[in-house]
Amino acid sequence: MDNSPNNDFLFGALPAIAPLASAYVPMQPGVEPRYEPQSAIGRGTLFPGLDLPFRGMVNKPLPQTPLGELMAIDFVADELSLYLDTHKDDREAFELYQNVLALSKEAHEKYAEQCGPICKKDMLGMKAYRWLNDPWPWEVKERGED
Repeated sequence: MDNSPNNDFLFGALPAIAPLASAYVPMQPGVEPRYEPQSAIGRGTLFPGLDLPFRGMVNKPLPQTPLGELMAIDFVADELSLYLDTHKDDREAFELYQNVLALSKEAHEKYAEQCGPICKKDMLGMKAYRWLNDPWPWEVKERGED
């Protein structure tokens, strides 16, 4: 292999006069406007201002099923949690986060009651161990699928 200075990229070395880069990430102004949960999970963000689809591609929204609704609510909770990591004093966002956490808890309970546990803690209060019962959530065919 040629070890001349022109092949520094092969060894991960920077040129002696390499400029330093400065990254800048603008602060997000607030929680408004925001997508609805089903749209947010398809867009990959709760906040339209952060919506920068790769090559203009956008995911399809999740189907309107108990699992799809649960995933969308949990996605919104995660997005709000990340927002609050950098905006801890935003009272409106924190109140919204509390509401979404309550919805998430309710959705988990409803899903576990109708379809079985989605995580092991959903078995609290069940009469028997149902963790390994078939079908798994991703094995259930959605209405309209063949």
